[in-house]
Amino acid sequence: MTDYSKIRYILATDCGSTTTKAIYIEKQGDVYRLVNRGEAPTTVEAPAEDVTRGVLNAVSELEELIGRKLLKDNEILISSSDKEGVEVYLSTSSAGGGLQMMVAGVVKSMTGESAQRAALGAGAIVMDVIASNDGRLPHEKIEAIRRLRPDMILLSGGIDGGTISHVVELAELIAAADPKPRFGAGFALPVIYAGNINARAEVEKTLGGKTALESVANIRPVLEKENLGPARQKIHDLFMEHVMAQAPGYKKLMSWTLVPIMPTPGAVGAIIQTIAKKYDISVIGVDIGGATTDVFSVFKDPDSEEIVFNRTVSANLGLSYSISNVVAETGLPNIMRWVPVHMDETELRNAIRNKMIRPTTIPSTLLELIVEQAISREALRLAFEQHKSLAVGLKGVQKQRTISDAFDQTSTGESLVDLMALEILVGSGGVLSHAPRRAQAAIMLVDAFQPQGITMLAVDSIFMMPQLGVLATINEKAATDVFEKDCLIYLGSCVAVTGLVKPGTAVMKYKISLPSGPVEGELMAGQIKLLPLGLDETAEGELTPLRGLDLGEGPGKPKLATLRGGVVGLMLDGRGRPFSLPDDDKERVKKLVEWFTELKLYEHIPGE
Repeated sequence: MTDYSKIRYILATDCGSTTTKAIYIEKQGDVYRLVNRGEAPTTVEAPAEDVTRGVLNAVSELEELIGRKLLKDNEILISSSDKEGVEVYLSTSSAGGGLQMMVAGVVKSMTGESAQRAALGAGAIVMDVIASNDGRLPHEKIEAIRRLRPDMILLSGGIDGGTISHVVELAELIAAADPKPRFGAGFALPVIYAGNINARAEVEKTLGGKTALESVANIRPVLEKENLGPARQKIHDLFMEHVMAQAPGYKKLMSWTLVPIMPTPGAVGAIIQTIAKKYDISVIGVDIGGATTDVFSVFKDPDSEEIVFNRTVSANLGLSYSISNVVAETGLPNIMRWVPVHMDETELRNAIRNKMIRPTTIPSTLLELIVEQAISREALRLAFEQHKSLAVGLKGVQKQRTISDAFDQTSTGESLVDLMALEILVGSGGVLSHAPRRAQAAIMLVDAFQPQGITMLAVDSIFMMPQLGVLATINEKAATDVFEKDCLIYLGSCVAVTGLVKPGTAVMKYKISLPSGPVEGELMAGQIKLLPLGLDETAEGELTPLRGLDLGEGPGKPKLATLRGGVVGLMLDGRGRPFSLPDDDKERVKKLVEWFTELKLYEHIPGE
């Protein structure tokens, strides 16, 4: 087996739906560092219809930037030479719409959700969840399977040794639909069976002749346990063998890469899991794009003490192609509440319509930027709400609590997302990574996620998390070195009291030994205060919440903490949790102007 710990020169690409990004990493002394990056339009569609053209164009740009020969005869030059080529080439991809799946489970809130978590964790967009109890008639389920044309289906249901009839009925529905894959006419649709082991023979009899059926270990072998790993691995394998193999140019690209190409979201999840495990921390990551918003989290399950990774895709929440869906789901008033001017509703609608018809444009005026950042807060908030609803403990599991709970088999499961335990919140995507001022990214994250206690905020500088995720599978040190030193930009810590605050009252006393000198004072309800604490700087703080509010030690109990700085500074947030904006329009605008001015978000605020 090759020892990848000693490799020095690494090339990695991410083939996105519109842009292919290439990064070159080099070992400098004992540390791996990003040297430079190149990008080019993705070429999976007409006229090129060959994904490798976009890869070669991006790598060609990178060649010019770093002055090192990386290509030879229109292929990646693999060499251990100090002067040319790279030792390792890796790639991720979401070109062609990424991995689109349907999942099926006997009970929607149990095996259906477990199957959904398995698919999402593998980097898929889940198009639909078919379940025995989803309220649809058999012909409606069959029609949904035929109409959606997924890349593959994950079928689950039943605990090992339990009844087999329900999961066999689901297999019969899939057989009756006789679904055709999105790519590769004439190829059989991949179906993964990850249910009751006793039903395997019947499922194989039903689906074996009509689909490319593969069986793996049950994702819910007993009610009290999920086993998602084998299903996720099989999804990755089939994604490469069946889905990507049919996409234009992928066979050639696969012959160049050292390890299998990973779906972009699955690779982002891999680096977030790697970092959480290495530093033993709780992490939330978000990637907000033009069409979708992905949320990733790693938390400890309080019941089992196991580290649990979750990913959700809000496939209709984005800032270009899906901007109208954000508006439809949240409503105009929720967007307008973040705009620090008295704006006419028609003016706001027109700004959104302009973005809908020209989705790839970027804001050209300050007001357009403010509106886009207001919409992004709502897209992030909605995506996070969806994530919390899916990132839950197992449903249907008996827990020893009270007599009434003992009989509650329909438990909805408690969310594993514990904002008080969250240690770092990482944002990615154009609106966050390329915000004109880093403080804008910081406040968008805080307003949307409302972190509690003390949380470090960070953004991905140039969106290279996918490439680092696939790199982590062969060289964890290289991936984490670059992630820490070149990928993440630390914005600073946010200190936020939890509980409802009363206007006009103090919510926290603070004594903080900043590098510039000690400061102390009181934070008032509804106030945001920014203190100077730069990158790589720390400060010892004594923070005392007032009036029954909490910072993680219990209501009213002081917290002693080492506070870390960043490019924005140290943010003290006295708005309470959860917080809401004033109902009165004048008061709302006044508060927004106060916060935005304190954080120096913009040169000026329109109308001020």
